[in-house]
Amino acid sequence: MDNTVLLCLFLGAVALWGTVEIRVRRIDRRTAHLERKVDLLLEQLGVHDPGPAELDEVSALVRKGKKIQAIKLYRDVTGADLVEAKAAVERM
Repeated sequence: MDNTVLLCLFLGAVALWGTVEIRVRRIDRRTAHLERKVDLLLEQLGVHDPGPAELDEVSALVRKGKKIQAIKLYRDVTGADLVEAKAAVERM
């Protein structure tokens, strides 16, 4: 290939990368906006969204075979009812 073809391919790749980057930034902004809305809805409903550390504790209890304590902790950190908590723990 001659230099002109390589230059055209390079410029095309740069243009494509710019377009992809713009779309990714737009998706990131939209995602952040939706996450803020969900957080507000959860707060309004009084639902606690557990963090990874809290769910790690539940998983640790499951691994130790302490299913009842895991269900209780899951209910405490999520506000889930008994049926939902039991199903979630059984999926772990």
